[in-house]
Amino acid sequence: MTLVRDRLFIGGRWVAPAGKGYIEVMDPSTGTVHARIPEGTPADAEAAIAAARAAFDAWSRTPVAERVGYIERIAAGMTARSDEFAQAIACEVGMPIRLAARVQVGGPLWHWHHHAELAREFEWERRIGNSLVVREAIGVVAAITPWNFPLNQITLKVAPALLAGCTVVLKPSEVAPINAFILAEIIEAAELPAGVFNLVTGYGPVVGEVLASDPRVDMVSFTGSTRAGRRVAELAAPTVKKVALELGGKSAAVVLDDADLAAAVKGTVSSCLLNSGQTCSAHTRLLVPRARLDEAAQLAAAAVSAMKLGPALAEDSRLGPLVSAAQRERVRDYIRRGVAEGARLACGGAEPPAGLGDGYFVQPTVLVCEDSGATVAQEEIFGPVLVVLPHDGDEDAIRIANDSLYGLGGGVWSGSEERALAVARRIRTGQVDINGAAWNPRAPFGGYKQSGLGRENGTYGLDEFLEYKSIQLRQVG
Repeated sequence: MTLVRDRLFIGGRWVAPAGKGYIEVMDPSTGTVHARIPEGTPADAEAAIAAARAAFDAWSRTPVAERVGYIERIAAGMTARSDEFAQAIACEVGMPIRLAARVQVGGPLWHWHHHAELAREFEWERRIGNSLVVREAIGVVAAITPWNFPLNQITLKVAPALLAGCTVVLKPSEVAPINAFILAEIIEAAELPAGVFNLVTGYGPVVGEVLASDPRVDMVSFTGSTRAGRRVAELAAPTVKKVALELGGKSAAVVLDDADLAAAVKGTVSSCLLNSGQTCSAHTRLLVPRARLDEAAQLAAAAVSAMKLGPALAEDSRLGPLVSAAQRERVRDYIRRGVAEGARLACGGAEPPAGLGDGYFVQPTVLVCEDSGATVAQEEIFGPVLVVLPHDGDEDAIRIANDSLYGLGGGVWSGSEERALAVARRIRTGQVDINGAAWNPRAPFGGYKQSGLGRENGTYGLDEFLEYKSIQLRQVG
């Protein structure tokens, strides 16, 4: 049965869209229509901006404790509907259901609860000499979010923006929007004041461009491709609004000659293949000592081959499909190009995997590539493809890791934490994992170079939605 959502959430009400168009949301495991949503128009975006603008003054002056209360009610509502979120995301993104419940839903739930805790320890104002320095909401925020981790990226924008006192217009990806409708229902049930949160669906070149360019919007927070991020920044520039961008990556896992190679390869494969490789910070380049290149390729092929590829709702699936037919063909084209440019297939390939019907599946693939300047070693593939590259020592490994337009994630593997840390400090990227260290959701997430501007997570993410104001006080005597 096709799920139909035919209303937008604007000004505290579910309203009919201005146009009659709709967008089909596909189930990537089957290649069939999963849902239909409104194809929003510029008029819908403008109505949502007007509602957010009208609500801003009162919401920004609402005491922090009251704002925290709303955040806690939203978190409770999300917890109650967590299974529904997991089902929706599995069916629109393709991540296997058990993993979706833990990663795609569990992570966002943690962040909503954590943002409520943040407010109690956050320094909202501070006395410096004769100045009172206060933190104030930046204003109306346009949140434009991607399809690969849809609820998580919505959360990392909406939760801190609301806590900061901003009002929000959310445009989720039209590829994976149903989770956003569920969240809007939860926000409505939490009785957030009208206009504080608004949901408009549609295409980026239509709805997104209005949000990025409208002078009534004070900030755009965007997650997506580097190409689209450049366009957002271009549209925002004439009104000098703040822009936060979380963009692409081509992260390198650097394996030094004293590392446990088997552990390094296993950890890198897990990072690379998370969400079928559709993760901006995935470690998609594995840099190993030249003498151990073949051994590393064999270990990687064995680790990849052990992961069962299957439909998202199958309990035993470890890897799901790619999100769309277009993404499937894009990734297959990269595999073909890699081989054409001289890379060697250790496993996988561009041929369709057997027995998986009409879904958007790609074989998880390991390419061994001698040339660090090759296309597959430079461009973001965004699929289940690991590129194994040789290096000739620490200096060469650092050079190769930094030879990229991007700087989002990375890893260093070594038998010496001191040596690994020395290398990590020289890699131009926003986060580096040493020997597979655990992800820290309180630490800042964001990139160098063309991986973006600004940071998400914890207090660092809250900072993005606040302005400093200095109030000079007259000193007596």
